[in-house]
Amino acid sequence: MCRYRGPVLTVTTVNVNGLRAAAKKGFVEWLAETSADVLCLQEVRAEPEQLPAEVREPEGWHVVHAPAAAKGRAGVSLYTRRAPERVQIGFGSTEFDGSGRYVEVDLPGVVVASLYLPSGEVGTERQDEKIRFMDEFLEYLKGLRVRAAAEGREVVVCGDWNIAHQEADLKNWKGNKKNSGFLPEERAWLGQVFEATDGGYVDVVRELHPEVEGPYSWWSYRGRAFDNDTGWRIDYQVSTPGLARNAVKAFVERAATHTERWSDHAPVTVVYDR
Repeated sequence: MCRYRGPVLTVTTVNVNGLRAAAKKGFVEWLAETSADVLCLQEVRAEPEQLPAEVREPEGWHVVHAPAAAKGRAGVSLYTRRAPERVQIGFGSTEFDGSGRYVEVDLPGVVVASLYLPSGEVGTERQDEKIRFMDEFLEYLKGLRVRAAAEGREVVVCGDWNIAHQEADLKNWKGNKKNSGFLPEERAWLGQVFEATDGGYVDVVRELHPEVEGPYSWWSYRGRAFDNDTGWRIDYQVSTPGLARNAVKAFVERAATHTERWSDHAPVTVVYDR
């Protein structure tokens, strides 16, 4: 059964924090109810054969899994109601294409990608890796926009970007100025993604919610971060301007209570009326 609704495209992105664990805590039920046409997952942390059938190949979906070569780490997936016209795993990087951090598909009029950008940690190799990824990926984004335009397609790159761009994107910004995820150089890089003269992409959720704190999409499991809404907005839908102009609604599917969460992230959904 195909539920793709033609000109209206609903896209959801969520870091599942381990898909096998999420499947046991409510993801399967959520998937059965979602109205999304496209679903982008990050931090799947499983080989396809390790997943239960109802999430590996659920009825009504075409699924692409891109696990990491390092077992139990990273991993991204894309679920689409329509069969993709083209599938690509990785972005042409010798270092990162086997790391389970990027997958994209072509659909009618749009390229959709699921991204899991490295998280980093100041003063460690993990942060150096994050910077290398960012440098390569920005160049890829520029080329992707050109290629897609030549084919008459828009682009939306969804996922866990692991950077809060502005002070409004995390509750405790003053206490995180020296931490990975809110470093000046990371924020400047994301600014480049959004610069018309550089990356030329749009932060769709912020475009629709310009004057609000958040809406946050990640809350630590420590303490009462979720209950107090002490969160970060690090899960983005980043699109080319033409698609962003057609975004009519964006929202975070925040669980009603802490115990109802099936991930430390919440799904971020955007409705595009093309």
